[in-house]
Amino acid sequence: MKILIVSQYFWPENFLINDFSRKLVENGHEVVVATGKPNYPDGEIFSGYERSGVQVESYLDKIEVVRVPLRPRGKGGALNLALNYLSFVASGVWYLPRLLRGRDFDFILVFAVSPITQAIPAILLKWIKGAHLAVWVQDLWPESLSATGFVKKGVALKLVGKVVRIIYSCCNTVLIQSRAFFEPVKAYTSASKIIYFPNSIDPESITGAGGAIPLELSRELEGCFGVVFAGNVGSAQAIETIVDAAALLQDCKDIKIFVVGSGSMSGWLKAQKELLGLSNLVIPGRFAMESMPHIFKVSSALLVSLKDQKIFSSTIPSKVQAYLAAGRPIVASLDGEGARVVAESGAGVVCPPEDAHSLAGCIRILYNMTPEDRESMGVSGRRYFEENFDMNSQVERLIEILASRAG
Repeated sequence: MKILIVSQYFWPENFLINDFSRKLVENGHEVVVATGKPNYPDGEIFSGYERSGVQVESYLDKIEVVRVPLRPRGKGGALNLALNYLSFVASGVWYLPRLLRGRDFDFILVFAVSPITQAIPAILLKWIKGAHLAVWVQDLWPESLSATGFVKKGVALKLVGKVVRIIYSCCNTVLIQSRAFFEPVKAYTSASKIIYFPNSIDPESITGAGGAIPLELSRELEGCFGVVFAGNVGSAQAIETIVDAAALLQDCKDIKIFVVGSGSMSGWLKAQKELLGLSNLVIPGRFAMESMPHIFKVSSALLVSLKDQKIFSSTIPSKVQAYLAAGRPIVASLDGEGARVVAESGAGVVCPPEDAHSLAGCIRILYNMTPEDRESMGVSGRRYFEENFDMNSQVERLIEILASRAG
């Protein structure tokens, strides 16, 4: 199959579509990726890339990557994000038809993390190429805009809702990463288009040898009961709750929380650590994905948290799959689908979102368990991952879905 992936985000930014595209190629398919200039999550164009102009390069010497210019997201905020989103749409509509002239594709797949508007250039390409268009919905729009506070007015949300309806109407298939997405998505498109297709993880990226991490960090993790939060440090992740839980755990000198990542809340997090004197809160920053297997291996437990918003209860954070694959016990401070997966898998303990006392209590529960019991949790999580979220089988399933629907 000849597949065009349209995604505003791609390597060297860290998203699951990187490994997914590689797996498609390894399964014998031809893949081209249309994307923007990398700038996530810190909001600045990565070194080696220019903000203006187009760029064509190769990923792993297997995948052609076509990059269009965009305005970087900067330090966040509604205006910066809106300009970032719209710039990709404008550049995609203007450049991609010419850059892909003469190229035929069987399928076009949109990796639809926010913003859903990144599907607009793909719609134009669908009409030009006559290809089957599938959008893989990662975030619910317009609900996620309201939940994060970027769009608060009802009129604006209704306008975004109309845009979402138009986008879905132009798609042949709508893939949803969570079963809880079905009803919200059905409000904007036909139920016959919707198929549950969960996110997946390449197990080798989590359980492999991994890259090196600073010796000091490795020793600190191994020398305590280290609870690792990994990923985006943003408003949706309820970082305030993690800080409050760390404050409640100061009496137990053996427990430390490690926030590994970066994002819009990184500056606030560092300031709170200093203000409150939280020696048990460690902020080593962001590491390459290649380093995460090592970090996960030497951690005692892995932490996932989200704000107490209805929209987030419908989502399975991608780090949940990564944590399950790592085979470490999980502390889940969230509700809904993500909490269901952790509880159903037997991989860890769950508490309500934005409840610092409950989060601290869950961490204490794991700390007081025997190493054998914690190991058993990790094994259960790994087994659940292999049955539900292994990328090797999910890539094969995607091709089956698209081929059957196109037929």
